[in-house]
Amino acid sequence: MSDESADALLSGYRRFREGHWAEAKAEYEALAAGQKPHTLIVACSDSRADPALIFDAAPGQLFVVRNVANLVPPYQPDGHLHGVSAALEFGVKVLNVSRIVVMGHAHCGGVSAMRNGAPDNCQDFVAPWVEQAAPIVRHVCEEAAPEEAEQAAEEAVVRLSLRNLRTFPWIAEREAAGELTLTGLHFGIADGVLRALSGPGRFEPLG
Repeated sequence: MSDESADALLSGYRRFREGHWAEAKAEYEALAAGQKPHTLIVACSDSRADPALIFDAAPGQLFVVRNVANLVPPYQPDGHLHGVSAALEFGVKVLNVSRIVVMGHAHCGGVSAMRNGAPDNCQDFVAPWVEQAAPIVRHVCEEAAPEEAEQAAEEAVVRLSLRNLRTFPWIAEREAAGELTLTGLHFGIADGVLRALSGPGRFEPLG
């Protein structure tokens, strides 16, 4: 860790301890006994699209799963290592969240890698990860106007992740029973606007 990044982190920690922690000490002490988040959010790892900031959420409210391009792979209980699926299982079966949100965002580097290929120095893990959505993204981009292709691709990944969520039997069952709601969102970094997937597949700005 560079001196600059260490200083930034330590300074932030001190502000947290002196400000937020001091004001919310009782809430944190209560959370030490256990968490009960209402929503599980699958979001991108991008540093510009932090769900806790966007939703102004307090600790304990959101169970957040972040990865490159907010992808949910399909249900595949094969005994291999599946970080996203493990988080989904814990959030749904143990924490009993009532909503799962997939939140994409503008200018997503992961979606760019789906369109143009992963960087040459990211072939070990990034390349195979983004390839799972690359065929759909490339098809959408072929159909969209050039000036709309980037956002259309980002929205397509949100739709894909929602479809894959429904391949998990314990998610599909709870959704059918009205116990779990699935929502797709897209966040505009430059304008701060959240748009929600609605009706016939369009993303509309939230009020």
